[in-house]
Amino acid sequence: PSEAEWEYACRAGTTTPFHFGETITTDLANYNGTYTYASEPKGKYLERTTDVGSFPPNAFGLYDMHGNVWEWCQDDWHDNYIDAPKDGSVWTSQSGNNKLLRGGSWYLSPASCRSAFRSNNYLDLYDDSVGFRVVCSGAART
Repeated sequence: PSEAEWEYACRAGTTTPFHFGETITTDLANYNGTYTYASEPKGKYLERTTDVGSFPPNAFGLYDMHGNVWEWCQDDWHDNYIDAPKDGSVWTSQSGNNKLLRGGSWYLSPASCRSAFRSNNYLDLYDDSVGFRVVCSGAART
């Protein structure tokens, strides 16, 4: 997906830091629970990915939008949203090697799992904390 599509899907109509509210716990997402977020206590650190469906879905029925694995977006990395497309389409640049990552992962702190948190890396990255989400454009719901 584009970065805008990813964030829309992650938020599922919410405006809070996470689709499930203001804070996060290891009962809601897979991240490094040795770190804390806000006033929440430390939680579990599973030290690996988890099966899809191990945590509750968002209001759109999507699982693991927070934590588990970083998700590649089609957009190239830009430091800010100045000149970003207004229609949510993919934003590319001339180099095209440095891509957007969203969602956080199992090995990082809960802050990196926020709906608005952005990261990036190069396409040749090989890491068990990075993956992708299949998006089907225009599919009818059944």
